[in-house]
Amino acid sequence: MGDAPRILVVDDEPIVGKRLTQALEKKGYTVEVALSGREAVEKIVPGAFDAIVTDIRMDDMDGIEVLAHTQQHAPTTPVIIITGYATIELAREALARGAFDFIAKPFKPNTLIEVLRRAISEREMQS
Repeated sequence: MGDAPRILVVDDEPIVGKRLTQALEKKGYTVEVALSGREAVEKIVPGAFDAIVTDIRMDDMDGIEVLAHTQQHAPTTPVIIITGYATIELAREALARGAFDFIAKPFKPNTLIEVLRRAISEREMQS
């Protein structure tokens, strides 16, 4: 693999963004953090990121809206939903709307890293 995969982490809790950034950078990813859905959608353009990891519950714009925006503006970018409010219905909705995967908080960094590897690998196979 040439350049490090670029990941956008979207979470309104700064500590979550910081912890995920540390874990992902240790594994060779380049990470950018958005502290709101609105900040995230300003950054999402085709080719900007290899994957997006977004919390589902945020004050200004939820993760489903970030997912919808990504599908319109960067449709080949996989979106992974993370949440502390996991329910079967929420997971079904996110996956039905096109999320690559759905991960309940708390989770181990390796769980997210494995999902990211799969998402990026599938994206590369499709292009």
